Amino acid sequence: MWLTGTSDLIAALHKREARTVALQFPEGLKRRAHAMATDLRRAGFDVVISGDPCYGACDLALDLIGIADVLVHFGHAPVDAQDGVIFEPCALDFDVEMLARALPLLHNQRIGLVTTVQHVHMIPVMEGYLQKHGIEVIIAQGGSRTPHRGQVIGCSFESARATGANEILFVGTGVFHPIGIALATNARVIALDPFSGTAEPVSADALKRKRFAVMERARGAKTFGIIISTKSGQQRRALAQRLQKLHAGAVIVMMRDVSPDELLNLGFDCYVNTACPRLAYDDQVRFPAPVLSPQEFEIICGIRTWDGYAIDEIV
Repeated sequence: MWLTGTSDLIAALHKREARTVALQFPEGLKRRAHAMATDLRRAGFDVVISGDPCYGACDLALDLIGIADVLVHFGHAPVDAQDGVIFEPCALDFDVEMLARALPLLHNQRIGLVTTVQHVHMIPVMEGYLQKHGIEVIIAQGGSRTPHRGQVIGCSFESARATGANEILFVGTGVFHPIGIALATNARVIALDPFSGTAEPVSADALKRKRFAVMERARGAKTFGIIISTKSGQQRRALAQRLQKLHAGAVIVMMRDVSPDELLNLGFDCYVNTACPRLAYDDQVRFPAPVLSPQEFEIICGIRTWDGYAIDEIV
């Protein structure tokens, strides 16, 4: 399951001379916390588990490092270097023959290939399969937030853009990543779910229509809350300060968790999100006021055109 075994993790903890270990799991893996804590306690460590929500490697429970010697973050690869943190990504295998579902949809013999961290260990196997079927595969290194070749995350599509390909195959679950890839690259994108076997072309047009409607609602706003996240891997203070200068009614708001209730209580006409980019795209229906990406705010402030629409990424 994990890219390294429990014995390797124990060895790494001994090397750091850790006595107390904090464990952090994303929402989909939290039920594994008790078993991992039990294994580490049997190995002689004191263990504390973070019970707070966790949405990625950008959302580290660094406050626990004051209690524990080491924080072990499960399920993600690092997005930036952090002292006192060990990252334990989660590896999910699938039958590579599932790629056959995508072959009839490909229009080019030369494609880019990207996936999420759960499947990056299968990149060589996927590459070999596609090559065996006459496809030239381009796999590129991403930026500092995506350390694995061919890896994309919800706030960085650099490895897709770096392929330079006109057609890209995304292997993973959900539609946000392939839509983001389409916006970031202007390439034709085929999304393959390796578990259900569903393969389909993905268009960003529906998302852009929804975002256009949100921007139109925001045009009459007089007050803007420019949200800065206090989370370790999401804090973009310089960007927020630059955006604040674009409108006289803009004020900086520092938040750890961006929730509908908190935005309602603050009462701004509109918010501009510099925290996790997915908040604006995924959660708009939950929020009491329009929540714009930085690029969308620039459009309504007149310093970017609609033709220059781009998805928000953290670089």
